[in-house]
Amino acid sequence: MKEKILQTSLEQFLKFGIRKMSIQKLVSPLGISTKTVYKYFKNKEELLKEVLNLHYNQQYQLLEKLSENQNAVTLFYDIWHQAVLREFGINNIFFRDLHYYYPELEQKIETEIGDKFWKKIQQIILKGMQQGFFRQEIHPPVTLEGIAVLLEKVGRSEQFQKFNQSSEEIFFHTILVYIRGFCTPKGLEELDKHTEKLSQLNQPGLRKTKKEIQNNNSLSN
Repeated sequence: MKEKILQTSLEQFLKFGIRKMSIQKLVSPLGISTKTVYKYFKNKEELLKEVLNLHYNQQYQLLEKLSENQNAVTLFYDIWHQAVLREFGINNIFFRDLHYYYPELEQKIETEIGDKFWKKIQQIILKGMQQGFFRQEIHPPVTLEGIAVLLEKVGRSEQFQKFNQSSEEIFFHTILVYIRGFCTPKGLEELDKHTEKLSQLNQPGLRKTKKEIQNNNSLSN
């Protein structure tokens, strides 16, 4: 039951934010009482902490799975492509609530889990340099920080919503441009083949704007 509570709470938090979600609202899809929740968690903040750990551990598992059988440049593309799709599916209120109402928890989670992500992705950049896909003069930590800043603006603010573009379009015009900037000719060739292959797949969900996704979430509440 604890695992079900965590997974359901995660889905509810990501859809509707944190501050306005009571324990009762969080577990209403499960049809259980709040007493059941308090058997496992002292309060909402303890539940949120474990939910965040679950969320980022799931993302790390996806990263590990992606890393199995790809060269560095196509893997790097897929990591950030998936990141944009994921951010588009999360209500901005979630990030806002976490930052303003739980700053210490946010910082703790970033310290505990963020370093693990960053080390893994920096290894991929170094591998890409060794394979000749990425330019030798780049500084991996700085390059990675640049993408992280861009992702935050794309996915966690309303700055890009005025363009009314889908997650696919936003990725194409921002982070993909950035990635291409530090690719070698060999890397660009491999990247073009990869993007062409992906473009032939039928993925209608990628054509939704963030506003459409969040409106759908609101209607389902």
